[in-house]
Amino acid sequence: MTRTVPDFPRQSAFPVGGTSPQAGYLRDTGTGPAFFMGGPPIRDISEDVRQAWTPAAARTIEALQNNGWIAGGVEAAISTIIGTGLKLNAKPDAELLGMTASEASAWARRVEQRYEARCRNKFECDAGGRYSSGQMEAAHLRQYFATGEGISQYLMIPRAGIESRTRVRLLPSHWLSRDSSLWERLHQGVRLDNHGAPVSYKFRIKDERGTEKDVEYRARDRFGRPIINHIMDGLPGQVRGITVFAPVLKTIRDFDRLTGSTLAASFLHAMFAATIESDYPTEDVLNAIGGEVPFGGFLSQLGEYHKNVDIKLGDYGRIPHLFSGERLNLQGSKYPNANYEALANFLLREIARCLGCLFEDLTGDYRGASYSSIQNGIAKMWPITLYRRQHIAMPFKQADYEAWLEEDIDAGRTPFPGGLRGFLANKAAACKADWRGPPKPVADELKAARADEIYYNLGVKTQGRIAADRGDDIEDVHEDLEREQQSRERHHLPHPGERSEETQTTTDKAIDGERDEP
Repeated sequence: MTRTVPDFPRQSAFPVGGTSPQAGYLRDTGTGPAFFMGGPPIRDISEDVRQAWTPAAARTIEALQNNGWIAGGVEAAISTIIGTGLKLNAKPDAELLGMTASEASAWARRVEQRYEARCRNKFECDAGGRYSSGQMEAAHLRQYFATGEGISQYLMIPRAGIESRTRVRLLPSHWLSRDSSLWERLHQGVRLDNHGAPVSYKFRIKDERGTEKDVEYRARDRFGRPIINHIMDGLPGQVRGITVFAPVLKTIRDFDRLTGSTLAASFLHAMFAATIESDYPTEDVLNAIGGEVPFGGFLSQLGEYHKNVDIKLGDYGRIPHLFSGERLNLQGSKYPNANYEALANFLLREIARCLGCLFEDLTGDYRGASYSSIQNGIAKMWPITLYRRQHIAMPFKQADYEAWLEEDIDAGRTPFPGGLRGFLANKAAACKADWRGPPKPVADELKAARADEIYYNLGVKTQGRIAADRGDDIEDVHEDLEREQQSRERHHLPHPGERSEETQTTTDKAIDGERDEP
């Protein structure tokens, strides 16, 4: 039996003429001015990065070297992310390692002190012996902002007077080859396995003769110890990083052109500009040019006259005595115009947004900013700092910590249950750690302290959390308080909690008065 299918009228996907508009995304693609010229193609992000990596990195590095706004903004961002360097807060899993809580705490404290001493010695942590660990963290972040990725190599180099051999060598990102081969699973210098994990890295470096050659290093050794640590951020399918300034490279260029052209115009109009008005009729001047007295001779007479009538006023100028019928008009500067500051600030706001900082932090201009606006801006931007600390700065330190701790346990300098074999079997539990950075900026320390006090009294915030928010370790705080208490007792000094009632009342009144100020 044949079934008849009704022939429904079909509507075009693109409304034409009097056809009523349809719902849906991009419904004006066919006729609307926004999409009339077509759109960009969709392709893998790795292809976009491969095509844009070199020019984007080159332009960003040039801006970091020659643009004070960009260089200062990057340094401010680095100081907010790591400060003088991230501090280790070891947190081994006591249950998995077969330790008691007190044993794990004592072991972690000992490891923290040893690692901190190692990070301060540039000959012990840097393969080149030039930078401390904090300086290497800052250089790693500068490389990330410039190229979108940071690369470090871990070597075993013995040195006289240095007990450990683990060294870190920072590698420039442009050394990583951009060669690709699908048959060899090589993507812009990174060789991947079947699951997309990096197996090795291909570098193009110069030898002692200056000749470029390709060298390939494995990502890890057979025990899982890092050899090459490649840190980046991006989208699914992305193998290489891209600078965070890629979206605003055009804006940076526009800002440079705006300031350059405005400054050139200001210099031009700031020069001694003057016009001389003469009472001589135009016809007489033209006759003088073509008559018996050449116009050049007329100018020569004016010049000879002005040579003999100048009255100088030292270094501050001179009074010109003009020829009969002449008037001197000084031309004032008209640059920069009224729209320059608004346009320049608009461009700087876009750059600050891409960088992940406040406009006021980038420019140092706090005009019109209030306490509420600054606090709101910090609250919006602080998660970006925490994200970069967690996913860019901390992986660099964690890899260094794991490599150093493995060697320290293998050499017997740090005791561990089961020795090296036990460490390799429980590496994740042994290397579990947090990294402390600078505290969250606050616009008013007193209000922040009051808030911490309220949260602590409500029982929703511990002293450890409060100390961590201030960039301190609660163990360090307690040890410092204990040493201070013992010192006060030796010198027979009262403790802070033993102040007289009058002194405490006076201090509280002063604090409350400062708090109530507008």
